[in-house]
Amino acid sequence: MDNTFRSYQIEDKSFVAYIKRTIHNEVIACNAFSKTQVAEIDIIIAEMTSNIVKHAGGQGELLYRIVAEPAEEHGSTDEVSARLELICIDSGPGIHDTQRMMKDGVTTTNTLGGGLGAMLRLSTFFQIYSLPGWGTVLISVVDSKPRRNTTTRLTLDVQALCVHKPRESVCGDGYRVKRTGYGLSFFLGDGLGHGPHANEAVTKAGEFFMTTEEQDPVVIIREMHEKVRRTRGLVATVAVYEAASKLWRICGVGNISTRLYTGITYKNYMSYNGAVGLTIPNSLRESVFPADRHQHLVMTSDGIRSRWELGKYPSILKYDSRLMAAVLYKDFNRGNDDTSVVVAKLN
Repeated sequence: MDNTFRSYQIEDKSFVAYIKRTIHNEVIACNAFSKTQVAEIDIIIAEMTSNIVKHAGGQGELLYRIVAEPAEEHGSTDEVSARLELICIDSGPGIHDTQRMMKDGVTTTNTLGGGLGAMLRLSTFFQIYSLPGWGTVLISVVDSKPRRNTTTRLTLDVQALCVHKPRESVCGDGYRVKRTGYGLSFFLGDGLGHGPHANEAVTKAGEFFMTTEEQDPVVIIREMHEKVRRTRGLVATVAVYEAASKLWRICGVGNISTRLYTGITYKNYMSYNGAVGLTIPNSLRESVFPADRHQHLVMTSDGIRSRWELGKYPSILKYDSRLMAAVLYKDFNRGNDDTSVVVAKLN
């Protein structure tokens, strides 16, 4: 399962047409979106890219992915269902009043002033985060089919942003999320190095994670270690949320950074030295943390610089988990490695 984002650096106005055409063709090829939806997606992408050109001096990044939607999310399993996620990032002047700028007719560049409002109307989900002097992050999600009522779903929302190293065709990072009878568990792995061999290691680890019936993160790591021995190896962390006992159970090996935020204060989880598939300690133990409402568990691979801090972003904890991940990616992406941010939010 490829759940990674593709990235386009927008450094020149002439490159915008290529980006729009490429995504347009991929949206059509997935055979899930109607002609009207394809046209609306074209408008969203055009507005995102034009904002970078007009407001950020042509310096920005567009991330996107198309993923198949689980059948249980929709009323019918006979038709192909998909979701397009678009994230636009720039370091331009930022916006002082985002709510005002989303009103039609409000503009700072002598245009019609309908861009943000159009994206909001045409998206299944749309959110913007902007600070003066820092820049702007936009996220737009378009579902090909309406979702079912989700009021009975778990209160834990897990979202991730995985992007492969520039000029690589595959990502050496990977994550998986799995619902179980007791709650929800998720995994973030980073194959050693990058490219196809790193991707092979993290893919095998992810496949094992999705099929194992084990609930103990320590046992999962140990058994994963045996399953990936013939690969290059990886660093990995497994987190388990137990709904009944309201606990986090975490075990990790290698340099996946893990923080548990309660408000703007956080606790670090310290993983063990080693590499899954190569060498892991005999004395692996899980760490257990109490789970409270509105907590955020954040994991990052080493493509993100280690000195990140959510507290520097006003009101960021109120935003969608994907947008939070994109904000960290914007400011702390090293730019020379596979990069991942996973955010789990307790509602």
